[in-house]
Amino acid sequence: MCGIAGAIDLEGRREFPRARLLAMTGAIAHRGPDDEQVHLEPGLAMGARRLSIVDLAGGRQPIPNEDGSIWVTQNGEVFEYPELQAELVARGHRLSTRCDTELWVHLYEDLGEEMFVKARGQYAVALWDRKNRTLLLGRDRVGICPLYYAQADGWLLWASEMKALLSSGMISARPDPKGIDLFFHTFCAGTSRTYFEGIRSIPPGQLVRVRDGRTEKRIYWDLDFPDAGQERRLDDPTPLIDELEARMRRAVEIRLRGDVPVVSYISGGLDSTVVLGLSSRERGAAVPSFTIGLDRAGPDERTNATESAAALGSRLTTVTMNRRDIVAAYPELIRAAEGPVMDSSCACLMRLASAVHGQGYKVVLTGEGADEALAGYPWFKTQAIRERLIGWGLTFINPAVRKMVLRSMGGNPAHVPPPLGTRGIRSAQQDVYDLMAQGRSFVYSPNLWRQLDGHLAYEDLDLTNDRITRWAPLNQSLYVGYKVMLAGLLLQAKGDRVAMNSSVEARYPLLDEDVVAFCASIAPEYKLRGRVDKWLLRQVAARTLPPRIANRPKTMFRASRTSAFLAPDRPQWVDQLLSRESLQKTGWFDPEGVARELQAQSRFLAITPKRIIMDLSLTCVIATQLWHHTFLGGGLCELPVWEPTPLRENGAPAIDLNLPLPQPGDPAPAQ
Repeated sequence: MCGIAGAIDLEGRREFPRARLLAMTGAIAHRGPDDEQVHLEPGLAMGARRLSIVDLAGGRQPIPNEDGSIWVTQNGEVFEYPELQAELVARGHRLSTRCDTELWVHLYEDLGEEMFVKARGQYAVALWDRKNRTLLLGRDRVGICPLYYAQADGWLLWASEMKALLSSGMISARPDPKGIDLFFHTFCAGTSRTYFEGIRSIPPGQLVRVRDGRTEKRIYWDLDFPDAGQERRLDDPTPLIDELEARMRRAVEIRLRGDVPVVSYISGGLDSTVVLGLSSRERGAAVPSFTIGLDRAGPDERTNATESAAALGSRLTTVTMNRRDIVAAYPELIRAAEGPVMDSSCACLMRLASAVHGQGYKVVLTGEGADEALAGYPWFKTQAIRERLIGWGLTFINPAVRKMVLRSMGGNPAHVPPPLGTRGIRSAQQDVYDLMAQGRSFVYSPNLWRQLDGHLAYEDLDLTNDRITRWAPLNQSLYVGYKVMLAGLLLQAKGDRVAMNSSVEARYPLLDEDVVAFCASIAPEYKLRGRVDKWLLRQVAARTLPPRIANRPKTMFRASRTSAFLAPDRPQWVDQLLSRESLQKTGWFDPEGVARELQAQSRFLAITPKRIIMDLSLTCVIATQLWHHTFLGGGLCELPVWEPTPLRENGAPAIDLNLPLPQPGDPAPAQ
């Protein structure tokens, strides 16, 4: 991974100030502490911060083609770079580096925009075609690498993080109430709408083309499923097990590539253990592993992780956190994520990445993606029950249950959203989202309701495949999972941001293009069979792991939320954020409503639907207030605020994050 930033003049060929560009790249120095380079010409500016992983000495970017007419910067990796390099050389291209970033300029010469269809991996790319005065900004298929853009003063600016845009001095930090409202539905940011007004994210599988001052968007890839009943089915599933294993082995093999050592996260569950096992097999030696231990702060998987690591011979590093540690990490988490974060386990992953960096590593494999591909979450089982009831003609039961739960919470029926988007489907996740949205009834201010003006948050979900109504219900829900929680939370606040905060690149074998396509093609019963989730993956795991590991039930990694924030020994800044004065300053939340929920929360002894929603809602209030304080002027609590990187004229690093670079053949860093 790296960090990229730049600007293009939409009105002519004005010079972009070098100091302004260096402020942008300096703001994302943590993404690339190893190098900083810029390229400027009339009407265009490109910059990059580099985390050196492939071709450590020669892969400096921006990188041009032979005659300097095409320039590129990349955040991420094209994993099949040896094969692509050989293809390009065979077609007469001359490569000046071994770095995968250089591939883009030559792929563009051959394929134009179709280079995004050809390239496989995780990437955010900015490519400049000087002859045709065309800029392309593109993002990988599932959204592993972020890319944001905004317009100001006739310029379009782009960057890997919004901090770089704000550090340009041209983009003001203004809140977007619609982004906040989406957070209170789905726990995460949208794929195009952000929490900052005027700053947009390029959705996964899409590109933005800028030519002659005009900006156009294009979907170059979208996840697809066969029509219901047309999925792959075999009387004997053995060939499907073989195929999934082969695709996963290939996905792991190419993600072990690079000129630095690779390690792996492990939770003790199925997904990460399979990845660790396959990577150790491919490497021919056990890959070092890292895990989180929760000390009275949520489900603790240390025992499972230790057992799994021992079974595979992996040296395990454990980072232990308690409730106070999680709360103490939250201000840094919000700065890293650039938005409110409800899932406090993101703070744990941030500390885990710091441990990886502290031992001198830059690349870590993770098991993210199996739950989205193969129905690993509990709501998919709930949906299966609902579909069975519908099949029996008992269509009234599910709405009746929702109404009963709503009544028990004292919620507002007017705040129950319609089905997702305009296509009339009801995904497995929507029962959770609808309940989450009820928390707004208790904490939103009249001012926020007025600003929303009837806006429906689900309209921002970017469900772009019109074929969705033709798929099996489970596949519809899997698609929503890829588009919403995976891209908006797991690959952002729980993925890229917390890893790159410590200059660590996370790689995801189970999000490999071929693995995703294969899982989409197979029948739903190979994903969820009765009460057994990820059935096909478990068959692969049974070939290499002990049965007790291959058959472990799904455990969602989560850490304490409100119980930590509202404990008697909570830090003073929590009370400051929830004070009447601070709530009135932001205007998002009703001080009386928040006070009532705080008092009621302390009286609840049993776990009820209302307590759960209040827990989530109060966490969201705290996170939103903390984000507002951090990025929108402060004044809400005693914590420091984020400051834009100052303008500078030279390319010296804005901050020093350098560690000694591991070289090929070096021994692994000490554990």
